[in-house]
Amino acid sequence: MRVVFVHGACVQDGPWWWHRAAAVLASRGVSSAAPALPSCGETGVAAGTGGPGLDDDVAAVRGELQRADEATVVVAHSYGGIVVAEAAAGLGTVRDLLLISSYLPEVGESLSSFSGPGPAPFLDVDADAGTIGVRPETLAETFMQDCPELVDDATRRLARQSLSITQQPVRASAWQHVPTTYLVCGEDRGTPAERQREFAARAQTVVELDAGHHPFLALPQPVADLLLGLS
Repeated sequence: MRVVFVHGACVQDGPWWWHRAAAVLASRGVSSAAPALPSCGETGVAAGTGGPGLDDDVAAVRGELQRADEATVVVAHSYGGIVVAEAAAGLGTVRDLLLISSYLPEVGESLSSFSGPGPAPFLDVDADAGTIGVRPETLAETFMQDCPELVDDATRRLARQSLSITQQPVRASAWQHVPTTYLVCGEDRGTPAERQREFAARAQTVVELDAGHHPFLALPQPVADLLLGLS
């Protein structure tokens, strides 16, 4: 078994966001990977109008999933659920999905399908440049209140992302065909728990944890235990 982690929106360096949970898994003999998402500017092409979008993210994650002929659990965080819905579809090696404070889109739905009429207060949208980002001053209290020792490192990994990813619909829904567990983060201030529970209604199994938006950083042991329980 191996684990592939797909990070959320407006950040870079998936291995860093996943490193605490990865260390616990490695101590149990489980390998993991965290592919770069082109729409976040991680592959050398700047995000923005005409820049990489959802299709590029899907291709990057699907390429990682096809790299090894090994049973795989895919972990999708936040926006990662949009990517994984398509990227993990139809692959026999993908045995389970774990969605963390994330989305389970039907075919034809996009990130905007789950959004309100305007951007969340922690987001900065630059329509002219075609990018979206998290306001750095909101990171600590909105997303990382339970792991404050990592805020500086996390701030350095914020990224502008192509705004187009909010409108691009998915063309497959892997969660409809693969056993799917949803981890509700009860203390998440970015995506409130009650909203997560609405998303989780589409999953087969729902687990709740008293954690903020990044439980794999704040509480890596319970997240790793949950993953190992899927094996």
